[in-house]
Amino acid sequence: MKTRILLLLFFISSYGFSQSLNDYKAVVVPLKYDFMRSDNQYRLATLTKFNLKKAGFDAFYADEAGSESYNRCDLLYINVIKDNAFLVTKLYITFKDCYGKIVFTSDVGRSKIKEYDQAYSEALNQAFMSVNALNYKYNGKSSTNSNNQLPVSVAPLVVASTTVAKTIVNNDDPNLLYAQPTETGYQLIDKTPKVVMKLMKTSRPDSFIAIKGDIQGSLNVKDNEWYFEYYQNDKLVSEKVVVKF
Repeated sequence: MKTRILLLLFFISSYGFSQSLNDYKAVVVPLKYDFMRSDNQYRLATLTKFNLKKAGFDAFYADEAGSESYNRCDLLYINVIKDNAFLVTKLYITFKDCYGKIVFTSDVGRSKIKEYDQAYSEALNQAFMSVNALNYKYNGKSSTNSNNQLPVSVAPLVVASTTVAKTIVNNDDPNLLYAQPTETGYQLIDKTPKVVMKLMKTSRPDSFIAIKGDIQGSLNVKDNEWYFEYYQNDKLVSEKVVVKF
C-alpha cells in the first residue's frame, strides 16, 4: 500500500510541469520500449519516428548520429507505454524534458486486432492523433542556459546539493549514474539517457526512498559509497550504486 501511495505522489508531481512541445527543437526516439523484448520489435521505433516526422518534429534514434548538434535540454524524450487491458491493446505516448518531467501525454490508442504487429501499429497511430492535433511548430525558444551547455552525447547534467551526503565517485566508471532533481528528490539516469532509479528525500542526507522498476527500497551511504537495499524473498539485498549528485 505504501509503495502505491509513493508512486502515485511521484507521478502526480510529474504532471505539474507546463512547458509546451513547441519549446523544443527535436525528439529522441529509443530503440526499445519497456514492454518490448528487442530493439525495434514490431518496428515500433521506426513507426514512432515516422509519426513524429509526419507531425512536424525533427526526430532521431537515441544511437543515431546528429544529436551532437543539439543541447540536450532543447530536446524531448519520447516514450511509448503499454496499458495492460483484456483483449484490447492500449498504447499512449509521453514526452519528457531533459529533467525527466512530463511535458505532454497523449490520448490512449486502442486496437482489438489479435496480431501484435498490427495491433501495436494501429494503437500507436491512434495515440499520435492527439499529438498531430497540437499542430507542432518550433517557436524558436531555447531551453538552454549557462548551466547546461553540454551536447546530448556528453554526460547528463550533474546536480550538486548541500543536502546530499558526499561520497567518493569514479567519473570513469561505466556504470556511473547522474542525479537530476525532481519535485520529490532525484532521478538517476545513465548516459543513454535512461531513467534507472527514482529517489525521494528523507530527513537524512545519506538516505533516500528508492524505486527501481517494480522494486522499492532505500539508497543509503555506507563507507562513502551508495547502496540500493531492498528485500527479495525475505532476504536483504544490497547493490552498490555509483552516482554523482
